[in-house]
Amino acid sequence: MRVLLVDDQPLLRMGFRLILEGEDDLEIVGEASDGAEGARLVQDLRPDVVLMDIRMPVLDGIEATRRITSSNSRARLILLTTFDLDEYAFAGLQAGASAFLLKDVAPAELVQAVRLVASGDAVVAPRVTQRLLETYVRGAIRPDAVPPPRDPLLEDLTRRETEVLEAIADGLSNAEIAHKFFLSEATVKTHVRRILNKLHLRDRVQAVVYAYETGLVVPSNPDF
Repeated sequence: MRVLLVDDQPLLRMGFRLILEGEDDLEIVGEASDGAEGARLVQDLRPDVVLMDIRMPVLDGIEATRRITSSNSRARLILLTTFDLDEYAFAGLQAGASAFLLKDVAPAELVQAVRLVASGDAVVAPRVTQRLLETYVRGAIRPDAVPPPRDPLLEDLTRRETEVLEAIADGLSNAEIAHKFFLSEATVKTHVRRILNKLHLRDRVQAVVYAYETGLVVPSNPDF
């Protein structure tokens, strides 16, 4: 898996490089010190995963993420934050980030997060992203709010695909979805891929955000 590092702190980039290059299946293909340079390098180097700082000079990580996800790049983005509920976090999710990590992340958690995000089939992880989504669901979308208009794209989903999307929004893994609906995991993966394609979503994190933003799933439990 090809990884690009984008952060204005050279020592942080060096630390991440040392950790990730110690893994046989991970390769650091480049580094950038601001979001504009990072967005350019994504086009040139075509990484699988980008570790992107949020607060940088020239162009911040949120806008850089938006540029990358609106292009033809297939790169998945992990935003780096100092605080586990960063004020820019939700904007990052809406811009297309697949996950967040704290800058003081443990080496093993960093490696696992890169692999999970690169896989595309991972349940919402790491823990910072889970907390952000939980806060997003509880705070940004109230159960008593007027539901948004139904997205016409939802009409393109089959009944089973709609059920799988709801299960994804509930945080179920492919194995758990397979067990719930008496399907094989291969069949679930096919459904997930078709859902993402039909709704023009990048990954499961975006699918969770979409399900709540469109009112397909309404949080009823304040402890979600």
